[in-house]
Amino acid sequence: MPDLTFTGIGSGLQVSDIVNAIVGAETAPFISRTNRKEAELTTDISAIGALKSALESVTDSIEDLANADDYQQRKASGADSFVGITATKDAQVGNYSVQVDAIAQSHKLMSGAIDGSEAIGEGTLNIAVNNNSFDVAVSATDTLSDLRDAINDSAENDSVIATIVTDNAGQHLIMTSKETGIANAITTTVTDVSDGNNIDNLGLSRLAYDTAALPSSITNLFEVTEALDAKITIDGTLVVTNSTNEFKDVIDGVDITAKKMHDVDDDISQISFSANNTNIKAGLNKFVTSYNEFQKLSKQLGQSGEDGSGPLAGDSLLRGVMGKLRQEFSAGFDIGNGNTLSLSELGVRSDRYGVLSLDSDDLDEFIDSNIDGVQQFFVGTDGTKGFAGSLKELTSFYTDSDGIIQNRIDSRSNQLERLDDDRLAFGRRMDSLEARLFAQYNAMDLIVAGLNSTSTYLMAQLDNMPGVVRKDK
Repeated sequence: MPDLTFTGIGSGLQVSDIVNAIVGAETAPFISRTNRKEAELTTDISAIGALKSALESVTDSIEDLANADDYQQRKASGADSFVGITATKDAQVGNYSVQVDAIAQSHKLMSGAIDGSEAIGEGTLNIAVNNNSFDVAVSATDTLSDLRDAINDSAENDSVIATIVTDNAGQHLIMTSKETGIANAITTTVTDVSDGNNIDNLGLSRLAYDTAALPSSITNLFEVTEALDAKITIDGTLVVTNSTNEFKDVIDGVDITAKKMHDVDDDISQISFSANNTNIKAGLNKFVTSYNEFQKLSKQLGQSGEDGSGPLAGDSLLRGVMGKLRQEFSAGFDIGNGNTLSLSELGVRSDRYGVLSLDSDDLDEFIDSNIDGVQQFFVGTDGTKGFAGSLKELTSFYTDSDGIIQNRIDSRSNQLERLDDDRLAFGRRMDSLEARLFAQYNAMDLIVAGLNSTSTYLMAQLDNMPGVVRKDK
């Protein structure tokens, strides 16, 4: 559609153009000013947010060096197909030989063949494993399958698993101890109601098995797998047994898992434990990398010169953060016996541009000579913060939810919201101005139209008067 413009009916003036020009003259400076302010605030929020994120990354990078439990670990070597090993920092540096003499086994018993449809005999079957003993009531019509289900479904059963294996001769009830070791051997005793004999190989007593019974043991079930403890021999002389294959702290700070027995011709497993302080170098490398990224960003944000200025050029907040960090890096921290240690003494160097690097040789040398001091430098003591805790406290002052950086972001965000409010209020004022101008010009146009009409009437009357001749005629 073509643009529609209106002229004053009486005055002939371009009223719409005049009103739009006046309103535009009022609007343009406001829009320019608010857009410029909005860009400044948005840029500041983005720059400060990037600074906060990078500073948080520096804090996170030092976390790996803040936990005392991560220091002075042990590297365990020698695990093979016979033994598995793990070690804590409590393990002493040293070498040991380990021979696996026996692997722990679960006890497994099997009944003789019984027809699947045959009633196994009325009475009560008691199953005992270590401290767990429970009774299973057997009715006169129960089959082997019914008994299996009753054993597995018993609320008091914490110790055995029952299953059925079927061969050409019939069904066999198999009971397996859930836990390994001699202490978890299965004992079954019966109260055989069907024939009144609790130990013969008829009726329910077919399931009796008690090697400790007197005057003679009862072995109506067949022992498929013997209950065995695991057994290892350390350094050829120290014999250790356990109900499971896990030997915890058999050597201080060391857990040994027996995986397979050594045969006569097998080489005895040789295990060793050495100091493992790789967390320090890895943690420092991570910190150096993170700080250098932060330092690079801070230079970009604060640059000032012919090539342009960064969004935080001359900003006191940026200068304050960098100044505090440099002080922290040069500070000495207590490492005991009246001695202090600084980051640079551990091999962390700064070039003339403020870029950090790590001298691994200096770090390794200090770790070898005083690992306790290195740990205290980073972790501190119960009463004093180390470098990691002190740095975290410093950066948190800026990065916490109520810290300086977040407060500034919140302030700038509030200013942006006020700009939006100002735009709405200004828009309403301009709408009011436009309406008022149109009203004023329209009123003026009506007056001019009335004057023109009066002028035309008077001229017509004069033209009609006798003896009056207009010069233009």
